[in-house]
Amino acid sequence: MMSPNQLLFDRLASYGLHSIQVHYARAWFSKLCRENPVSETCRGNVRLEAATGEDFSDQVAIAKPDSMMVRATQFVKWLDRKNPQANWRYFLTEDGNDLRWEDVIMAGSSHGSTTSARFAVYKKVSRVVMFCGPRDQLQTWQSLPSKTPRNRYFGFSHVLDGGWTADHYCRSWELLGMNKYGPIVNVDFSKPPYENTRRLITSFDVGNNVRRAHSSVVPGGAAGRDKNGKFIHEAVWKYLFTHPVDVTGQPTPLDPDCLKDHRKGLKK
Repeated sequence: MMSPNQLLFDRLASYGLHSIQVHYARAWFSKLCRENPVSETCRGNVRLEAATGEDFSDQVAIAKPDSMMVRATQFVKWLDRKNPQANWRYFLTEDGNDLRWEDVIMAGSSHGSTTSARFAVYKKVSRVVMFCGPRDQLQTWQSLPSKTPRNRYFGFSHVLDGGWTADHYCRSWELLGMNKYGPIVNVDFSKPPYENTRRLITSFDVGNNVRRAHSSVVPGGAAGRDKNGKFIHEAVWKYLFTHPVDVTGQPTPLDPDCLKDHRKGLKK
């Protein structure tokens, strides 16, 4: 759930994972739910309709063929026909009409990480990898009962990212219950398995560039490199996608500073 990223896909393939990137109805983000204040359910409902094609929002009318679920299924069916030796058929249900979502990792960055998490609350998936997100500040869907077990949510953010400095990611991580599975760990001063946590941050030097910070947690031009030009977060990316979901860190209390501006949406 992000722009195509060949560098990331190369790494996912090296982990033994199949990967697809789906173009779906997502252009609503900068146009809808812009009221101030926005209702607590507006963005979450539009995200869920964009993901499923079901009628969850009165803001949009997204047909199923334009939804993430249907387009992902159709894509995998096409891949199975074109490249059967890659065993794409494994990911289809027995009747071939849907994906086996419990074997699917939802991953995204920014806007895509937020929709990935919203979908995982609604539908049980294998795990969720959230780069620079999720946020949806003032929304409460993060605290809804989750079909995906909460130990399967993983997040990674740079500390200069505006979503982090404004406590939006931290708030979402706590509403999703990720604090029950380990502390916030700065990967620049830690090694795998990072206390088996679900909440990872980095503070590597981005020249105080907030825009770079936002996109620096995925492989690409903004990512950190060592003096030899190698990415510094290779171990982090592998951890996010392959760390056993049943191996978890110790619970940590809620952070009052993180939640100071967001008490309204918190359900304890």
